[in-house]
Amino acid sequence: MIDPTAPVYCANHPGVETTLRCNKCGKPICARCAVRTPTGYRCKECVRNQQGIFNTAEWYDYILGIATSGILGFLSSLLVVLISGVAGIFGWLLIIIGGPTVGVVIAEAVRFATRKHRSRALFISIAVAMVVGALPVILYNLLTGGIFGILFQGIFLFISVPVVYTRLSGIQVFR
Repeated sequence: MIDPTAPVYCANHPGVETTLRCNKCGKPICARCAVRTPTGYRCKECVRNQQGIFNTAEWYDYILGIATSGILGFLSSLLVVLISGVAGIFGWLLIIIGGPTVGVVIAEAVRFATRKHRSRALFISIAVAMVVGALPVILYNLLTGGIFGILFQGIFLFISVPVVYTRLSGIQVFR
């Protein structure tokens, strides 16, 4: 008969006593091995297996997502150039309010192009492609000495790129 008061040791660290178990497989785990999930603590192996189910992106999704994000990033940067010509507080408000909106539009366009396939590497690639798409406009502003254009581009990208990433990855800022 098993003694319920006997100490239990971590499956990965045999010298560490624990009372914690993976809520999926039941394996005893210590605090270093535990991964907190919305449903409780799990071992790293169970989390890794779950991640495999999450990653559904195919090789062509990268091409479609990067192309969509790059082209829309370029077009939105051209729009920012027009807005940077608007003087005063109205131009700043357009950038601050329009940045997240453009980020949502780009994320939804990419989601449509990739048929809602997902992977962390895909989301990062799409965010980088948006910045790369904006680079020609930023370089043009740099060569022509458009300080406000560069400033507006920087603020726009600072606001919109994280919106694209979080919208695609499903990160919820407010719960």
